[in-house]
Amino acid sequence: MHSHGSLSRFLARTARAFTGLALAGGLALSSTGAALAQRVPIVRDAEIEALVREYARPILKAAGLGNSGINIVLVNDPAFNAFVAGRRIFINTGALMTAETPNEIIGVLAHEAGHIAGGHQERLRDQLERAQTMAIVAALLGAGAMVAGAATDTSGLGAAGAGIVSGGSEMARRSLLGYQRSEETTADRSALTYLNATGQSAQGMLKTFQRFQNALSLSGARVDPYRVSHPMPRERIANLETLARESPYFDKADPAALQQRHDMMRVKIAVYTQGQAAASRLLRGSTDSLAVSYGDAQATYLFGDLRSALSKVDALIKSQPKNAYFHELRGDVLMKSNKPAAAAEAYATAARLDPAKSGILPIQLGQAYLAIGTPDALKKAVSEIRKGLDRDRENASGYRYLAQAYGMLGDVADADLATADGHYYSGAYQDAKIFAMRAQQKLQRGSPGWVRAQDIINYKQPGKKK
Repeated sequence: MHSHGSLSRFLARTARAFTGLALAGGLALSSTGAALAQRVPIVRDAEIEALVREYARPILKAAGLGNSGINIVLVNDPAFNAFVAGRRIFINTGALMTAETPNEIIGVLAHEAGHIAGGHQERLRDQLERAQTMAIVAALLGAGAMVAGAATDTSGLGAAGAGIVSGGSEMARRSLLGYQRSEETTADRSALTYLNATGQSAQGMLKTFQRFQNALSLSGARVDPYRVSHPMPRERIANLETLARESPYFDKADPAALQQRHDMMRVKIAVYTQGQAAASRLLRGSTDSLAVSYGDAQATYLFGDLRSALSKVDALIKSQPKNAYFHELRGDVLMKSNKPAAAAEAYATAARLDPAKSGILPIQLGQAYLAIGTPDALKKAVSEIRKGLDRDRENASGYRYLAQAYGMLGDVADADLATADGHYYSGAYQDAKIFAMRAQQKLQRGSPGWVRAQDIINYKQPGKKK
């Protein structure tokens, strides 16, 4: 995803609202080049990504985006928010943790899909250019009036000139915000269409807008509706509620198995981002004992005794032997216990059982082989990490582990190339070029590795002249 000019600055300003904290273990901070350039802290987790993609799949299909290569990216931010940039839907971990049902997140995804299907970003780019033009024209008119005022010593005319400048920029801003409000309303209507087409309720969407309304009421802030880019929540609820209630699916609940997975995702995020007591607080009064046990096992792994954590994970596996992510957690516990060979077995089972075929699990398996460190294990590490990267090309940390494995095997050229790729997908393009040049000196001219290095060397950042 590469934005240009005004839009990239607009998105960068949006993205600067996001702040990150390092997450241990299962949830890993990562980045795509573009996201890093906007300082958006990305979280990678096989379990959460698989669930959210499952939520999105039927919606994207209904929106005509099923084969459009739309990526869903998790953002490490506690706020309830989601946004679209390029072919990516960014969704905050705060939204995933706060939403009590899958339906709430499905409603959010349906709304964002409405923006993509409606081509709103492209039109926003045009509107930004129009707004800029309006502001420039106003500035020129104002400057002309101020010059005239100065020349004729007419202070009133000079003051009027300043008024034209500020009034023109305000008019441009209101025009742009008015446009954005209309697009938000269109995306809401599209979301309802997608939910109906997939036989799902719009209750979650209404609940989300109700949450925004309550937040505004609690803040005690008086908000000028013309100064915000989204319609006011009360207005949104009124517009949507009548249409939503007409749907035959309005009272349809999420399947129990999906709700359970949703609760397990919520406790996982809570433990990693808010600490040991967060999971029990989140699911207080919950009737789902498995989600409660999962939160407890995660908290024990991160903050407690590892032997106790292992017995809790084994109990989880006994209840759901084919749950890939329970085996993944077992691998995490064993790695932290400095038992990489046993961890490799757990990760291998997780990768085999993973229905989503995430690239993250083979990379974790590769890390376990790296920790074993024998020549045979290092070759397996290369093989598994490459398998993971084939599925997840932009996983910057995966390339760093690959470089480490090649380095330990004495393959300096491939280690340099993997390092170059790691920098490239982290958005550190200058460092990527340096390592690509180093790799190229040792690789056979015209070989696939040499060609990849050349691609990195030739890469030009959008919007940069060099």
